[in-house]
Amino acid sequence: MEIERKFTVRALPDDLGQYPCRLLEQGYLNTDPVVRVRRDGDEYYLTYKGKGLMAREEYNLPLTEKAYHHLIQKADGRIIQKRRYLIPCGSHTIELDVFLGSLSPLVIAEVEFSSLEDAQSFLPPDWFLEDVTMDPAYHNSNLSRTDG
Repeated sequence: MEIERKFTVRALPDDLGQYPCRLLEQGYLNTDPVVRVRRDGDEYYLTYKGKGLMAREEYNLPLTEKAYHHLIQKADGRIIQKRRYLIPCGSHTIELDVFLGSLSPLVIAEVEFSSLEDAQSFLPPDWFLEDVTMDPAYHNSNLSRTDG
């Protein structure tokens, strides 16, 4: 089960360069239900996500590089590329996604939680702007759609 909240941001942290960063590339084979392929550095995954906004099922299956390159060509919509920064925030980690290409200058912060209670009691830092957890438009599967 994945439990996460999503936020837009007021401004990027001044010290962003000090945090670990990875380049992610992903495409969606299906958006209902969500079936995604992702490259994260030298690792490749096929992911299934169930329905839901803050909490939903998620299963990750490893892929070979060859399988990833075969499947990414089958993706519907745009291929999403983003830089993901990992920023400590108390007992949590903020995954700050800076989107590249046609989705630039979009920036979304995601925080994952171990329970719904933990998610609901989270106090976001002051550089976060709007909580968009319940807005499906901010799901990457919807951002991948070129028609909306």
